[in-house]
Amino acid sequence: MNRAPYVPAALAVLLSIAGCSRQESPPAIQGPGPSKPKIALIMKSLANEFFATMAEGARAHQQAHADRYELIVNGIKDERDLARQVALVEDMIAQGVQAIVIAPADSKALVPVLKRARDKGVVVVNIDNRLDADVLAAASVRIPFVGPDNRAGARKVAEMVAARLQPGDKVLVLEGIRTSFNGQQRRLGFEDAVRAAGLVIADSQSAQWEMNIASQIASAMLNAHPNAKAILAANDNMALGALASVRAAGLSGQILIAGFDNIRAVRQAIRSGEILATADQHADQLAVFGIEYALQILSGAAEPSDRETPVDLITSANVGE
Repeated sequence: MNRAPYVPAALAVLLSIAGCSRQESPPAIQGPGPSKPKIALIMKSLANEFFATMAEGARAHQQAHADRYELIVNGIKDERDLARQVALVEDMIAQGVQAIVIAPADSKALVPVLKRARDKGVVVVNIDNRLDADVLAAASVRIPFVGPDNRAGARKVAEMVAARLQPGDKVLVLEGIRTSFNGQQRRLGFEDAVRAAGLVIADSQSAQWEMNIASQIASAMLNAHPNAKAILAANDNMALGALASVRAAGLSGQILIAGFDNIRAVRQAIRSGEILATADQHADQLAVFGIEYALQILSGAAEPSDRETPVDLITSANVGE
């Protein structure tokens, strides 16, 4: 099978789709403070529609509950800019917020600054990407995680793909940032389903959550593995990058693609039959779950502990719901 040469078509995809261990007890929470607590939401890249949707959901919730709390929304431009996210946490501590709800760009690198926040009495709730349990234990800090089972969600998506394939068929995997817990868990979920179906992972590489990087890597993968039948992407941005490469190679309809996040462009690609499935972790509610939990902790109504939130499989059968 001849492959067309790679062309940087990721932007074209978006345009075309749019057209159509031992731990000490947590420190005491800060004193009474203002009548309305100030909560900081710190996210990863706001250029990613998933996090933009998360921010919109949080703002809408605050507007509907303006008598309960104030909200500061922050994010970074590049999901790899760990230094900027650390600086945002430092800034929120300096501003005297009572709580920080954070989707960390890295599961390990953010722990030290978040420990400093806890030592200052700031409530910290971890959403989206779970902080590393071993690093938290080593730092003797407890930070609750509120979010979905990423492994289970990825397994559901990959099982949908596997149902269309035969044992022995080859699949390709586009991973997220490898130091991120959610990226690791999604890779494991893919592997669970692939193993159970008797499929073969021909190649697995990190595209760092980015569409353009994914497009380049997927193009190289397709050229190296001309018999590959599917691409499993650990987020929807990377699924769109894979779709760009499939189109550029003239393989539309021949390669199954699946993602994770349920962003608007991927929903449209599912409707058009170009992407098979994605996972919905309810971006518009994920930050809200974290904010509500932070408010409960601040009021003394809850003790910090992990809470699991929903993750659902999205296919052509329910994409319109």
